[in-house]
Amino acid sequence: MMTGLGWRGCWRIARRDLHRGLRGLRLLFICLFLGVATLATIGNLTTAITGEIAGKGRILLGGDVEIAMAQREASELEKAAFRRTGQLSETIRLRAMAQHPRGRDGANGGASAVLTELKGVDGAYPLYGTLLLNGGPAGAMTADEVVVGQALADRLDLRPGQHLRYGEADFRIRDIIADEPDRVGEGFTLGPVAITSLEGVRRTGLIQPGSLYESKYRIRIAPGADARAAGDALKRAFPAAGFEVKDRDRAAPGTSRFFERMGQFLTLIGLAALAIAGIGVGNGVTSYLAIKRNGIATLKILGASAGDISRIYLMQIGAVAVLATACGLAVGVLLPMALVAGARDILPVQPTFALTPGPLLISAAYGLLIAFIFIMPPLAHARVLPAAALFRETVDRQPGIDRTSLIAVGLASLAAIALALGTAREPLFAASVLGGVGAVLAILFGIGLLVRRLARRMPSPRAPLARLAIANLHRPGAQTSALVVALGLGLTLFVTLAAIQSSLSAEIRNTVPQTAPDQFVLDIPIAQQRQFQQIVAREAPGASLNIVPTLRGTIIAYGGTRVADLAELPRDAWFLRGERGVTYSDTLPEGSDLVEGAWWPKDYAGPPLISLDRDAAKTMRVGIGDTLVVSVLGREIEARIASLRQVKWETMGFNYIMVFSPNSLRDAPHSLAATVTLASRGSEGQLSRALLAAFPPISIIATSEVVGQVTVLLGQMATAIVLAGSVAILAGIAVLIGAIAASRQARAYDSVVLKMLGASRWQILGSQAIEYALLAAVLALVALALGSAAAWFVIVQIFEFHWSPDWLLVLMTLGAGAVLTLGIGLLGSIPLLSVRPARALRAL
Repeated sequence: MMTGLGWRGCWRIARRDLHRGLRGLRLLFICLFLGVATLATIGNLTTAITGEIAGKGRILLGGDVEIAMAQREASELEKAAFRRTGQLSETIRLRAMAQHPRGRDGANGGASAVLTELKGVDGAYPLYGTLLLNGGPAGAMTADEVVVGQALADRLDLRPGQHLRYGEADFRIRDIIADEPDRVGEGFTLGPVAITSLEGVRRTGLIQPGSLYESKYRIRIAPGADARAAGDALKRAFPAAGFEVKDRDRAAPGTSRFFERMGQFLTLIGLAALAIAGIGVGNGVTSYLAIKRNGIATLKILGASAGDISRIYLMQIGAVAVLATACGLAVGVLLPMALVAGARDILPVQPTFALTPGPLLISAAYGLLIAFIFIMPPLAHARVLPAAALFRETVDRQPGIDRTSLIAVGLASLAAIALALGTAREPLFAASVLGGVGAVLAILFGIGLLVRRLARRMPSPRAPLARLAIANLHRPGAQTSALVVALGLGLTLFVTLAAIQSSLSAEIRNTVPQTAPDQFVLDIPIAQQRQFQQIVAREAPGASLNIVPTLRGTIIAYGGTRVADLAELPRDAWFLRGERGVTYSDTLPEGSDLVEGAWWPKDYAGPPLISLDRDAAKTMRVGIGDTLVVSVLGREIEARIASLRQVKWETMGFNYIMVFSPNSLRDAPHSLAATVTLASRGSEGQLSRALLAAFPPISIIATSEVVGQVTVLLGQMATAIVLAGSVAILAGIAVLIGAIAASRQARAYDSVVLKMLGASRWQILGSQAIEYALLAAVLALVALALGSAAAWFVIVQIFEFHWSPDWLLVLMTLGAGAVLTLGIGLLGSIPLLSVRPARALRAL
């Protein structure tokens, strides 16, 4: 008789048992491996990208401090202050049309024109990093030279030595750009880049009073100096200047913010997948302990204590869990390298990977906590039952879990939730996602209990197979709740991914083509508005025009609160970050609905008034009668809010958060912008050539280019979501396999008894097919509701898109998912049909 094995003795038994292989624990390994690998991959990739942006902040920014301003250059007083802070470099950036000069270099006579980002740089550029060309470092450029990006060279079939026209000036192409060090810091662009000197930009004649251009001043401060303090000091020195200040620690806040939020969302999907996989872990452990049931009972008869049983099988299962976690972490280190290599042209930076312990430790902690949470209940069940009860488990399953195990599981669950919320960038968002996953699991488990109860009370059908299928739902040892959770999760995830994918596709396919104009025209001279209208009417008869004044402004105070004094911007206050487009109008602009207040009269001449977007007003907690201070061209304008508008952003027209009364801005230097909606699609090129010939400074943006960039971005987002969601689907399939494995011995016993009573293999398989089909039919509507709700939350609440899924595709996906999960269930049942009666009965 055993008197107490101790940890060493328990490990000897556990090790010897493990030497026989991992049979029964493979499902545990797969589930944990999938979850940990997903979390580690997402965490490492996000950390590497954001870390690269932060680590190379001064190179990506082009300096330690950057001051940006729109539609003007810094005054001599401002430049003097910049120079006192450190070494200064000046750049000017604007959108401009690149054209072949007529009759030169064999070009096509000016037929080709491409919207580009033209940047003029001084001799000090770049302060950090190197502007590399195909032929080597760029060095200083003369006023008649330009270097172009590879994308522009491809679009216009350009080679070094050829010529290019911008506005009123011709340039010789010196070389092709190989690396622009501050590319990420420049932010979103609508076209390929070209770089010349500051003198070269001024030669073009594109910089006029009111033109839409941006001046940037990069400063290199002394080693060891505080970049953020230097930037804040400049903002305090010129409070009314309205310029935007960045420092090397915030070189690309928009890019960092996007990857942080996307990484957080994908991490939560991975965490949900790991939680779902935890159910598979529990099923796998239940199946494994069912195989070991006779051995456990024998050890108890020989005198092994409940503690000994716990130690033996906890060490066995724990060893496999640690191995699965380690393998998942290894994949989480290696897979991001492959993803970066495959997505080299998509990512904004090329991160250099190093072992980052943070994401790996968090992923390992998640994996081990989830494993412990789902391992303990079946282990405790086997530990507390007496030997005789264990021998009867196949036909008389008894509940049993002690209070200590319940407390341990509860504490581990709280630790996992605390880890998720503590490491999340937005804890409330993380809590809502985890709460949603928990609610779905609770609903499915409740439906499983309800199905089992209803099956027990409903009258027996006359058909033998149907009667047997219904009996399988409530017989002793039935895994109905586990099967409902498994099937329900799989179908819910299929619906969720189909609805997300189709909604993202519809965001561009349905909304944009129906409402968007064909072209945007920028920098139209205000004195030549009539000539512009005449050319459009002549070259594109029937075209619809919307012409608006356009300026740039920065909100520096609202409702008595200065933005610079805020420790943190309010949630969703993206419009408070730097400059935004502003305009003025006598009448309510197109694409807006007046929802509160009144519009000013056409001849209004009183103090400045402003109409504000309703959502922006809600974010800033201001309303009718409150004041807004906006810096336009370095001048502070204090305006009273006269009305609130609902802006229809989906129209892709000129939609402004702020619209001033005309007397506020009419005398400020500015230009016009227009949207052109063509009556016939074939007139785009003809109209563009005519407008560029008459107005060299203008920029023409084709809506198709904007839609193309947005489509690519949405496609990348959808791909990332589908890939992460696919892991959750795999976890759901693992749960289904685990549920089948957990009931394997009981089903083998049933199969043997039925065959001895004369049932054929096809009849036994048919009864199980009816059982799974009944469950799938019950769960189809539930999965449709739960999956649609989850997809709606992702599309509307997270990405703020329109909810427009393709319901036919969703239903087809639901049907295909049902067939797939049913097929997996039946495939898992086929091996049971070949079990020999003597072997099955001996195993009882």
